[in-house]
Amino acid sequence: MPVLHVRGDATSEEPGGEVGPMGSSTRLAIVVLAAGAGTRMRSSTPKVLHPLAGLPLIAHVLDVAHALEPELVVTVVRHERDRVAEAVTQILPDCVIVDQDEIPGTGRAVEVGLTALPAGFAGTVVVLSGDVPLLEAEELRALVRAHHSAGNALTLLSAVRDDPAGFGRVVRDESGAFLRIVEERDASEQERALAEINAGVYVFDFAALAAALPALGTANAQGEKYLTDAAATIRSSGGRVDAVPVSDPWQVAGVNDRVQLSEVARELNARIVRRWQLAGVTVQDPATTWIDRNVSFGEDVTILPGSQVLGATTVASGAVIGPDTTLVDCEVGEGAVIKRSDAQLAVIGARATVGPFSYLRPGTELGEDGKIGAYVESKNARIAEGAKVPHLSYVGDVEIGPGSNIGAGTIVANYDGVSKHRSVVGAQVRIGSKTVLVSPVSVGDGAYTAAGAIIRKDVPPGALGMSVAAQRNVEGWTIEHRPDTPSAAAAQAAGDDADEESGD
Repeated sequence: MPVLHVRGDATSEEPGGEVGPMGSSTRLAIVVLAAGAGTRMRSSTPKVLHPLAGLPLIAHVLDVAHALEPELVVTVVRHERDRVAEAVTQILPDCVIVDQDEIPGTGRAVEVGLTALPAGFAGTVVVLSGDVPLLEAEELRALVRAHHSAGNALTLLSAVRDDPAGFGRVVRDESGAFLRIVEERDASEQERALAEINAGVYVFDFAALAAALPALGTANAQGEKYLTDAAATIRSSGGRVDAVPVSDPWQVAGVNDRVQLSEVARELNARIVRRWQLAGVTVQDPATTWIDRNVSFGEDVTILPGSQVLGATTVASGAVIGPDTTLVDCEVGEGAVIKRSDAQLAVIGARATVGPFSYLRPGTELGEDGKIGAYVESKNARIAEGAKVPHLSYVGDVEIGPGSNIGAGTIVANYDGVSKHRSVVGAQVRIGSKTVLVSPVSVGDGAYTAAGAIIRKDVPPGALGMSVAAQRNVEGWTIEHRPDTPSAAAAQAAGDDADEESGD
C-alpha cells in the first residue's frame, strides 16, 4: 500500500493553541467516516479502497486531513473493518481507528469517533467523508477560517448542482440564512426542487457537537442517526450554523458507484496533467494520457498519446515516453526514450532506448546509453552502460556487461523447472543470433558465441563459444520422404533443369 503523499500546500496557517472567536482553543481534530458498505460499487473491495490516481480513495482524504496538521485524525470503520483499518494505518500510521457499533448512520459514526479524542478536548472537529477524494486542503482551511471568524457552532460546505438528485438539500429562509439539511428520502416535493446540496464536509465546535449528538434519533426513512440532523439541533439551541458554497463543485464530488469513480478519475487526471503541463512537461494528448498522483517529472519531458505513467514513477528531464507506453513504479533517466512498451519496477538509464513492443519486468536495470529493442522481454536483468539487447530476445536473471551486444533471438534459459539461475555476460561480448545461454553460465569479457550456439559451459574471455555440428546434406530426401507434395514437385523440376544444363 502506498504511503501518504503530502501535497505541497500542507503548511497550516493556524498555529495551535491560540484562542478563536468563540473563546475556545483552536485545537483541531479530524474525523474521517469510512464505515459504509458501499453496496452500489458492487465489489468485494471496500469502496474507500478502490484506486484513484494510484492511491486508495481514502488516501486522498487522509492526505487533506494530514495537511491541516490536526492534533488527531480518527477514522471510523465497520464494513470490511480489518482491510480498511490496515490500509488506513499504512497510509497514515498515527491515525486512530474507531469501530462503529450496530447503530447505523453518520451521526452515530461521529459519536463513536469522538470517544477517541483526549479527555478535556475543546476546540474544532472537522468531519470528512472517506469517499470524497478531490477536496483540496486550502478549501478546507478556508472553511475552518470562516468558521472561526464568524463564531459559528457549525459551518458546512454546500454545492449548487444542476441535478441534485441523491443528495441532502440545504434549506434556507427567505433572507438566505441557513435553516436545516433535509435528506432526499425525507424531503418534500418543494425541498427536492432545491439545487443547493449538502457536501458532507463539516466544521463543528466540539462542545456544540458533543451536546447535539445524543439528541439525534432514527425517525427517518432510513432508520439511521443522521449527522445532518445535528445542524437543526445546534441551531435550535442557539448555536450559529452556516453553509458555505464550495468554490469548485468537483471538490465535493462523492464516489458511490463505478460510474462516479470513473468521472472523478477523469477529472482528477485532467488536473494532474494540467499541473505538469504548467510545470514544463509536454503532454501531446491529455485525453489519452494518464498520470498517477505520486509520479514525478523533470522539465522538458514529452509524453506521447496513449501513455500511462503510474505508481511512484520518476522521469528525468528530456525523456520521451510513448506513444502507447505504460510505466509502473519505474525510474527513467535524462533523455531516455521509451516507445510502445510496458515496464514495471524497472530502472532505465540516461539516454537509453526501449522499444517498440518491449516488456520490462521487475528488476530490470538498463544502463546509460543502453538499448532494449523490439520484442524483448527482460526480468531481473542488469544491462550495463552501452549494452544492447536489440530484438526478439528473452533475458532473465542475467548480468550483461558494458558495451556487449545480444544477438537477435537470444534466450537466457534461467529456469530448470525447479529453480531460477543467474548468468553473467562480460564486457564487450558479442552473443550470436539464436544463442541459448543455459543458466548458470558465464561468458567472459570480449568473448563471442556463434549463431545458434547452445552454451552450457562457461566461455572464457576472448573465446568463441560454439556448439554447431558440421552441416550434412542428405541428397534426394524430399522426393523420397515427401512424395506427391508441392515441395517434391519443385525439387524434381529443379533436378530436371540441372540435368538439362549439364547435358545429361
